[in-house]
Amino acid sequence: MHHLPKQIAAVTAALALAAAAASCGSSSSSSSSTPSAGGGSVPAVDASAFTADFSVMKTLTALAAQGKGKVGVLLPDTTTSTRYVQYDAPYLKQAFEAAGLSSSDFKIDNAQGKASTMQQQAEADITDGASVLLIDPIDPGSGAAIEKNAEAKGLKVIDYDRLVTGGPADRYYVSFNNVKVGQLIGEGEVKCISDWGVKDPNILIMDGDPTDNNAKLFAQGYNGVLAPKFADGTYKKVGEPTGTWDPPTAQTTFEQQYTAHPNINAVVTPNDANAAAVIAALKNKKIPPKTFPTTGQDAGVEGLQNILAGYQCGTVYKPIYLEAQAAAALALYLRAGQTPPASLVNSTTKDTTIGADIKSVYTTPIWVTTDNMADTVVKDGAVTVKQLCTGGLQNACSAAGIQ
Repeated sequence: MHHLPKQIAAVTAALALAAAAASCGSSSSSSSSTPSAGGGSVPAVDASAFTADFSVMKTLTALAAQGKGKVGVLLPDTTTSTRYVQYDAPYLKQAFEAAGLSSSDFKIDNAQGKASTMQQQAEADITDGASVLLIDPIDPGSGAAIEKNAEAKGLKVIDYDRLVTGGPADRYYVSFNNVKVGQLIGEGEVKCISDWGVKDPNILIMDGDPTDNNAKLFAQGYNGVLAPKFADGTYKKVGEPTGTWDPPTAQTTFEQQYTAHPNINAVVTPNDANAAAVIAALKNKKIPPKTFPTTGQDAGVEGLQNILAGYQCGTVYKPIYLEAQAAAALALYLRAGQTPPASLVNSTTKDTTIGADIKSVYTTPIWVTTDNMADTVVKDGAVTVKQLCTGGLQNACSAAGIQ
């Protein structure tokens, strides 16, 4: 992944507002340092302070030096989203190294979609002396089992990106505000329907995997936006079939729904990969661009290109370099045996399975369209002009100010 050259002021400002306005957790602390185990102090990192140059992580070298044991990072797969390989793994590595950890102090694994593999990776980390486990689970059940075993053996546990429902009560969670992600998707759908002049919107809602707590939060967000439109008859909800994160399954589901309900003329798709599957089906049916709205998240190259081509309304950009730094900083506090500051742990998240509020760090997502693509993902270096502006998209890139 590319190193990002510039501080993104707009993102930082948005994060600061989000931290101040968090309704379900503690507010930011004004303290600038926290006592260290050795009697000195280390910076009390603020969740809104992370930037594209990883400079905040460089202030945590003293904290990193106090810590003991490895940080084990367990990522789920390479198929539900390309983000884990393209972004999370390299950004987490960069964050740890910016704080002064060596390659022997942390280990990043990908389970390739197999819960048994993740369990084996967790056991290997524990055997190898890990003191903190950072986990983005395959599913809540296997994730909770891994976490409970780790905690029983003295490790601190962090849920990364997905809440591990049913996990230990005394754990932490780092993610974007996922209800807000869903709200952005819903708002993007509404605006796109208007901008593209869709008459009598008949909307199919396609969710993510129902076992993924994030998918439930996304759906809460976009259904909340769309419910008034359905209630007053402005839009018609055609259906909301069982969700998935598997693109081929999503394409099959869409094709079945479209055959049964040929009046469908808009769809809520919960990420770029599922949107791409639906768009492939639309192209097979010779449906022209800017006539049949789809939505997405992850701001991957394919999704951004579908936006430029007029088949996708927008995508939720989650600057993963922010999430990775927040998770790495949190892990460093726990590894050093310190309580993370309230300025970092800025919220709580309800685990309804165990009825507990999980201490959380939230960062803020951004809705990306052709209007702000140049000033967000391209400016950040998350994608390059060369990656985007291929396959006949050069004119669309120019129109969007992407040079």
